[in-house]
Amino acid sequence: MTNLERVAYIRGLMDGLELDADKNEVRVINAVVELLEDLALSIQDLEEGYDEMADLLETVDDDLANLEDDFYGEDDCGCCDDDECYYEVTCPSCGDTICLDEDMVAEGQMDCPNCGETLEFDLEDVEDVCDCGCDHDHDDK
Repeated sequence: MTNLERVAYIRGLMDGLELDADKNEVRVINAVVELLEDLALSIQDLEEGYDEMADLLETVDDDLANLEDDFYGEDDCGCCDDDECYYEVTCPSCGDTICLDEDMVAEGQMDCPNCGETLEFDLEDVEDVCDCGCDHDHDDK
């Protein structure tokens, strides 16, 4: 039941009581019911405006997503940023995943920040395509 329907129900209850409209108490109750009706109409207008705005926002969001795909392409993996490649390494001891740039991998080894295990890297074993399918430039520095 909407707010407007509830106010109509209350008005119907008042009319069923057959109250004397000339009494002060009845005038006050009528004024309160009229106020409730105005508030219910205002809320209904706000809800309709909200629904319309939500639909428009969803349309804008879809359009923006299409523009982002057109402008930035399909590379959403985040592994390449400004021509710099990033690698995810999982520590075999603790299972912690670490994100490394090419310079860190080129050093050949590092200690896991979580457990201290020495991790060794070899760029020759790294493929030039990540899971998302983007091509990386792995020139030796």
